[in-house]
Amino acid sequence: MFIAAAAVAALALAADLPTGQVVPDVVCAADSTQSYALYLPRDYNADRAWPVIFAFDPGGRGRIPVERYQAAAARYGFIVAGSNNSRNGSAENARAVVAMTGDVLSRFRADEHRLYLAGMSGGSRVALGVALGSPKDHVAGVIASSAGYPDGKLRKTLAFPIFATAGAEDFNHLEMRQLDRALTSPHRLAVFEGGHVWLSSELAIDAVEWMELQAMKSGLKPRDDREIDQIFAKRQAAVDAAKVDKDTFLALQAIADDFDRLKDVRAIAVRAAELGRDKNVRAALKRDRDEDDREESMLDDIRMAEARLEAADRGDALMELRRRWKDLSDTAHAPDDSAARRRARRVLAGLSGGVTTTDPDYLKIINQYRLARSGRP
Repeated sequence: MFIAAAAVAALALAADLPTGQVVPDVVCAADSTQSYALYLPRDYNADRAWPVIFAFDPGGRGRIPVERYQAAAARYGFIVAGSNNSRNGSAENARAVVAMTGDVLSRFRADEHRLYLAGMSGGSRVALGVALGSPKDHVAGVIASSAGYPDGKLRKTLAFPIFATAGAEDFNHLEMRQLDRALTSPHRLAVFEGGHVWLSSELAIDAVEWMELQAMKSGLKPRDDREIDQIFAKRQAAVDAAKVDKDTFLALQAIADDFDRLKDVRAIAVRAAELGRDKNVRAALKRDRDEDDREESMLDDIRMAEARLEAADRGDALMELRRRWKDLSDTAHAPDDSAARRRARRVLAGLSGGVTTTDPDYLKIINQYRLARSGRP
């Protein structure tokens, strides 16, 4: 979709915008109803082509993703643009994509082989929708935060690498885990402490570094041994800091995959394989899968009870729904952190934010036990 816009952008506009800082409102030259926030690296010039991250916020707040990616963009030389018009549920999202991408590609010297998409929640679905609808090799990668495919269908392979993020209490945590588990093409999932929010600036650096490695492995970026060594040292330090064998295993396995063909990772792969055979690590991984299954089953049970509100056993369905919502609320309010508390908070957040029923009796139950707007109990 956005590649087509780039093709018609024949005349470059003057790049008269400041560098090294976030510009919150750049009006698109071809469509003055559209605008975007922008970051240009301090040393930006038209003498070389620059990779670009096009970002989409669910509320049309383009400045937020641009600020989150600013540090990564400054370090690795990226242009970042965040739409001020694309938002959840808008029929104008396609127009916003075309306007912003076309304007950026007209104004600035962009590397059209290294165009990335990023988004959070509904913005992530916009980013993935554009990537899935673009010709093969026209999207260098997608950074998807807190939401997956716009059609909800899991894929085994993608034509582009994907770096996914989710908060441990994000109501779309399960969706991102399932996306990650299904994929066999290059992908990575990073889970952080938090809820349904944009990734942090620190995690944005991790995501861009991962994309840098993918670009070097695919030939989109010339090999840079100094950069490879720096990222490798950072990743090794994270392994050393891991306190749980399962986390160490996953980190080692990721390094072996990410640096394959870039560094000699045979010893790391052997160590990862050894840990992968450890019974405690295998048990921990199984617990994670069981948690996912338990969460999915919990959601299915509530949906089935909701469907019975129109049936003859409506009274029994309401009693079951009250019990389930109360149990979730009690667990979510537990004083000590646990997998069960996090699961309850995720499920409650998803149920609280996705209410579509008009049933007055069920709405009373929801309003009694739903989470506050912050998404916290």
